[in-house]
Amino acid sequence: MPDISQHWHIEFYAPDEAHMRGISKIYASEQTPYQKVEVIQSNHYGKCLILDGYMQSAQGDEFIYHENLVHPAMVTCPKPEKVVIIGGGEGATLYEVLRHKTVKKAWMIDIDKRVVELCDKYMPEWHRGAFKDKRTTLLFQDGRKFLEKSKEKFDVIIIDIPEPVEEGPAYLLYTEEFYKMVAGKLSPNGMVSLQSGCSAEKELRCLAAVHNTLKKVFPMVYSWPANVPSFDIPWSFTMASKSVDPKGINRHTVNRVLKERGVGQLKYYDGEAHEGIFYLPKYIRDGFSKMKETIRDNKPLTYRFIGEEKNSK
Repeated sequence: MPDISQHWHIEFYAPDEAHMRGISKIYASEQTPYQKVEVIQSNHYGKCLILDGYMQSAQGDEFIYHENLVHPAMVTCPKPEKVVIIGGGEGATLYEVLRHKTVKKAWMIDIDKRVVELCDKYMPEWHRGAFKDKRTTLLFQDGRKFLEKSKEKFDVIIIDIPEPVEEGPAYLLYTEEFYKMVAGKLSPNGMVSLQSGCSAEKELRCLAAVHNTLKKVFPMVYSWPANVPSFDIPWSFTMASKSVDPKGINRHTVNRVLKERGVGQLKYYDGEAHEGIFYLPKYIRDGFSKMKETIRDNKPLTYRFIGEEKNSK
């Protein structure tokens, strides 16, 4: 039986469904101008970052999320030298990017400076000093405005932001207009990679809408599921390209590229895993064929709870 005397974090997925996690220590709990941020210790998952009540990253399985988000796109890009990360407050996405020795400069753009400060202090296991790497430029501003003003062309753009929660800081970074701007900022062989929400059978709306919207901008778009246990629900990732097809890269090439770039030992991703992400369960393929919704600035995808999704504005 659980010890009900300890603190608990209760995460609601719907009005009648929630998951409880025992908390043995609270490192930080603050309301920033953008969101509530908590860094806690879970006996089961280790340190955890929670934003607005939802699990963002757990020490025990963050590698699953971050390796899926970063390495398929980085390996597919022939020579990623300039990389932009929008979001990524923990610094783990930045760390995984910098493991590729081809990278000459990496910009990390996060709107919430306080989240990054707290992660820098309490979550060094994630960033491993990446914030202070000489290749890193860390900026605290709106990621969309950064891209609008930038004159650079980037080889990889990684979007590591929360789902498009209504009134949250990220919902306008999922629209067709935004993805068109991303495409215009990519080099000819550039890649974009992002997390794309829940991939459970009855909750495919966000994933399908992101996939459909990217397909209106990019000729090659691939989505895939991955089980991140601390999220409690199946998750998904998507990458897109104007010219380079990640499906055309075999496992031997992936393993060779990882070795040549000095990436080192990974726990989730390798050549075999790369080939596997293109084989989707039938329910996801069926969902993509049935769900035609796309996302625009004047019709963003927003929701509060799984099962209570809605469009607004």
